Amino acid sequence: MNTRTIRSDGQDGQHYAHPLDRVSPYLLLVLTTLFWGANFNVARAVSEHIPPLGLSFWRWAIAFLILLPFVIKPMRRHWQDARKHWLLVLALAAFGVAAFNSLVYLGLQTTSATNGTVMQSFSPIIILLLAALVLGEKTTKVQGLGILISLLGVMSVLSRGDIEILSQLDFRAGDLYVLCAVLVWAIYTVLLRKLPAELKGLPILGYTVFLGALFILPFYVLETAQGRPMPVSTISIISVLFVALFPSVLSFLFWNHATHRLGANRTGQFAHLVPTFGIMIAITVMGEKLQSFHFMGIALVVTGLVLTNLKYKNGRAFRRSTFVDNS
Repeated sequence: MNTRTIRSDGQDGQHYAHPLDRVSPYLLLVLTTLFWGANFNVARAVSEHIPPLGLSFWRWAIAFLILLPFVIKPMRRHWQDARKHWLLVLALAAFGVAAFNSLVYLGLQTTSATNGTVMQSFSPIIILLLAALVLGEKTTKVQGLGILISLLGVMSVLSRGDIEILSQLDFRAGDLYVLCAVLVWAIYTVLLRKLPAELKGLPILGYTVFLGALFILPFYVLETAQGRPMPVSTISIISVLFVALFPSVLSFLFWNHATHRLGANRTGQFAHLVPTFGIMIAITVMGEKLQSFHFMGIALVVTGLVLTNLKYKNGRAFRRSTFVDNS
């Protein structure tokens, strides 16, 4: 079979080595970030009907079943590699799949999708800070200023613009859950940098999704025992299938295929569309309204992101660096 080399625009040639080669990589990235933004809104919309840990467990259990035909061979092939790095694999599954998603869904029981997506946009800043503390990566004074400014933006959202709430630390539980999720995702991202090359891609995807679902299972059982069973209804089935298929399976396939065609740097910049889509959906579909503290928080976080994404040479900015936030 004749194949071709894919250009970044995906338009040249007539023969395709992969079905997704027919689709623009930019469209794949827009769809991926749209699905991730929608995930916050779906979880918020069904918060009164579906328990958070039930949604989290079934999302990943079904996602694993869908992915199984693709990941089973790589998982078997790299079983010895996974055993060798078993502690890292367990940590990635616990932080990146089980804890992160469960905390987000717990938070969206009581906070708005808008708050959730604004705070999620803070994750690259936390990643930068943890990388400096844990991995010893150097940060400039300007990046430190960016971290501080972004932190002020998050505090603006947490306090809802009320200095009294801030002084009394009287935050909503849902906001704190999402903030913990952001921290957990940052830990996952920093740990991911230690992953050996042989486990990257499909092997680690299979192991983390499978183990992550297992980690959630006992908490899901406890949630059920406490009187919040997973309802079997049209809305629950549609919601679970949506979050399992779109923000999980398809997003992974689309993101990684686009990364292969465009490179990690260009792909990573599209992660900034996640809060954009999340807020747009929250306003147009969920009927949420942007408050003044949202505007302040967004402005401060974006300013911080710009500052932390500047690299300096001899005291002068010469280009922006890139980062990836696969939330």
